[in-house]
Amino acid sequence: MKPFKAIIACGGTGGHLFPGLAVAETLHERGHEVLLFVSEKEIDATALQAHPEFRSEKLPSIGMPSMVVSPAFLSFLKRFWESYRHCRSVYRKYRPSVVLGMGGFTSTAPILAARLAGLPSFIHESNAIAGRANRLAAKFATRVLLGFEDCRPYFSGSSCVVTGTPVRKNLGRPIPREEALKVFNLDPTRTTLLVTGGSQGASGINQLLFKTAPLLPTENLQIIHLTGKNDDRLAAANYQRDHIPHYVAPFHHRMEEAYSAADLVVSRAGASSLSELAMFGLPSILIPYPYATDDHQKANAEIFVRAGAAELINEREIQPEVFSSALSKWLGNPERRSAMAAAARQLSPEAAAANVADVMERAVTEGMK
Repeated sequence: MKPFKAIIACGGTGGHLFPGLAVAETLHERGHEVLLFVSEKEIDATALQAHPEFRSEKLPSIGMPSMVVSPAFLSFLKRFWESYRHCRSVYRKYRPSVVLGMGGFTSTAPILAARLAGLPSFIHESNAIAGRANRLAAKFATRVLLGFEDCRPYFSGSSCVVTGTPVRKNLGRPIPREEALKVFNLDPTRTTLLVTGGSQGASGINQLLFKTAPLLPTENLQIIHLTGKNDDRLAAANYQRDHIPHYVAPFHHRMEEAYSAADLVVSRAGASSLSELAMFGLPSILIPYPYATDDHQKANAEIFVRAGAAELINEREIQPEVFSSALSKWLGNPERRSAMAAAARQLSPEAAAANVADVMERAVTEGMK
């Protein structure tokens, strides 16, 4: 089809940014031009360094506070108005044909501006429970795109289509396990536990592992622990003390290596993380972030539990002794892990980015008729 210009608003968190980049890459491969709206956060600037092919604009959006009558709400309105005015200015100069918002309040102003400019617009909700920003943006969007069918009831007044949650293309594909383990200088004869808190790290998971490590059987275990930026030295010291072979780092930018090396994963339950676990067919113990809005990570995790792909543990309730027992059960049961891995693969949204791009292309084509 004839190339067009698209805007994707995807900043603020890795859960919004990386799926948005996956769609941007798909559109770019199809010959279209993409401009990204991102937040002012460091994670956005860092991720965009790997994508010089995309222009980007920063929006001064912030999350809407729960208290409407408060100074924080006035600040939210001020920043929202600034974002909206900036979007209108960009639309006049850039002349996009379609707008996509990946969630969060970085997306809301672009979707409202698109509605008032007469442009087709879409929001993507990755989680099983819709966020406040997307519930608001849905009132202005042409259609709502869903990561999970379970989320449809939250948009009862909107036209919805399930696309899955796009997985970033720079994640790569699975590589042979032994080859991946060489990257981490680990032993292919041992069972490998991968611990990760997602793009932001997870202090709660880190603290739980610190307390649990002395209770774990060490004769056949090794750990890859991606701690985030604060706990890496303490984690390495703990594993050294407990004689557990390990690789510890704040981050690992080639996550396909970590996923390919893993036999079992301990993870948060953000939608993007779950999509990656499914794509790599990994059994997991999911510990949802307990302060997530509307406890949406727990709802995400329950989808994987129902499918037989994961076990769910509540961070507020778990004790090190119980967690150690759960880990030992799965680490010592390769048959059960294999069954969970197969179930995870059934949930893999391999064509999600293409599905979203298809919806956007159809909207532009219909608008050109």
